Amino acid sequence: MAVIAVTKSNFEQEVLAEKLPVVLAFSEEGDTLCRQQEAVLEELSGEFEGKVKFGRVDVNADAALAFQYQVMALPLLVVMEYGIFKGRAAGSCDREQILKLLESSVEQKDRVR
Repeated sequence: MAVIAVTKSNFEQEVLAEKLPVVLAFSEEGDTLCRQQEAVLEELSGEFEGKVKFGRVDVNADAALAFQYQVMALPLLVVMEYGIFKGRAAGSCDREQILKLLESSVEQKDRVR
């Protein structure tokens, strides 16, 4: 499974109505740190297919979503489950940091093991 593009028009369907935990990356096209983190998210999306959904919001294209989630630094990861905010991590996160964010943020921790 790939990281999906999340926009204002599909946010409700892809994030708020999703039953799986969602890792949402707020990033900027062309930013080096954002691209590095996206590569990790792509890898994890394959490993956690059917367990966790991974999405990306381009803050330049969807500034309203960035404002709603108070994006002050890029990249920013937000974890949501059943549309409920579970956690966030600002700045570039490596694989281990993302896994830790999932473990500490998702109610049913066995889903991410």
